[in-house]
Amino acid sequence: MEYSNESIQFDCFRGCTVVTDEATGERDIRYRQGCCKLEVYDTLKGIAQEQFDNYFEVRFKNTRKAIYVNASGQSIKTGDLVVVEAANGHDLGIVTLEGAAVGRQMKCKGVDPATQELRKIYRKARPFDIQRWQDAIAREQETMIRARVLAANLGLEMKIGDVEFQGDGTKAIFYYIADGRVDFRQLIKDFAEEFHIRVEMKQIGARQEAGLIGGLGVCGRELCCANYITEFKSITTSAARTQDLSLNPQKLAGQCGKLKCCLNYEVAAYLDAHSRIPRVSEPLEFQDGQAWLVKTDILAEKLYFSYEKGSLTQTFALSADEVRDIQSMNRRGEKPQTLKQEVVATPEFIDAVGDDAINRFDQEKKKRRKKNRSKKKNQKVE
Repeated sequence: MEYSNESIQFDCFRGCTVVTDEATGERDIRYRQGCCKLEVYDTLKGIAQEQFDNYFEVRFKNTRKAIYVNASGQSIKTGDLVVVEAANGHDLGIVTLEGAAVGRQMKCKGVDPATQELRKIYRKARPFDIQRWQDAIAREQETMIRARVLAANLGLEMKIGDVEFQGDGTKAIFYYIADGRVDFRQLIKDFAEEFHIRVEMKQIGARQEAGLIGGLGVCGRELCCANYITEFKSITTSAARTQDLSLNPQKLAGQCGKLKCCLNYEVAAYLDAHSRIPRVSEPLEFQDGQAWLVKTDILAEKLYFSYEKGSLTQTFALSADEVRDIQSMNRRGEKPQTLKQEVVATPEFIDAVGDDAINRFDQEKKKRRKKNRSKKKNQKVE
């Protein structure tokens, strides 16, 4: 069956496509792997391990995932829509992982079926279940806007970032952000009277909110919090100082307004390199003068010195071991002959002003016209 482009909807919050038949109104929902937050690539696909045959990873809205056991006896595979057990009622999700890779995920998340009871997969979703699920999803945006109004009327210092309805439409999770403790007992009563559902309030941080919303970072890739990060560690400006980065809040902050998570990725490598670089607090003594430290290449473990304090016009590179040897010689009262070795070539400054001028090609056009005229004159003379 062929569908027009207008009938296809991409639900990136749940990682699926919704195709509606304009003639009959039937909906065809399919799992879209490239639109899956916290996506896990199944490197063990096709490898059979019988102990994990009945365990499946099921995803819901945004980054909410869980491991379920198949109690239906049906054949289930990745991409199937399944009805699963919930605290009250039932929920509907999409199977994102099966087979041996589920065992790896269970180990990473500390899920042990021998000590804890896993929730069950009841059955594959039927058309009635899918229709009820889509009706509940259609209420989420309107419910979130109305919920923000109710919270503002009570004067609560909180921000409702997202709303997720359960698959059967009887319960909703309200994700909120707040700096301190919030007394939302009256708010829950107002939500229950307004929406006629069971209410669950779940507090999240600014980083988790960015993971729920998703987006692209300044690197051009998907946000790490939406792609694979599940545990957020504390990030301080000392990580930027360790990597010799400029302490510019606009460059160091991510879309959540906090320090970027990627600042912690290479800190260990820089700390290891720092341990092998000597501390230079005073100039190095040479027979032809004093050499001042002007720049340090941490990963290359090279230090650049100049005879002029704070000048980068003429610098000389020394390795960490050479600097350590010179420092020990200075402590003994000895001075090397000179620092002058191979001069480090500094890049020339290129002025790009005028490169984008509108008339930058005018002279070339005039030259071409003169050449064409001279050719025509030569042809006429012949």
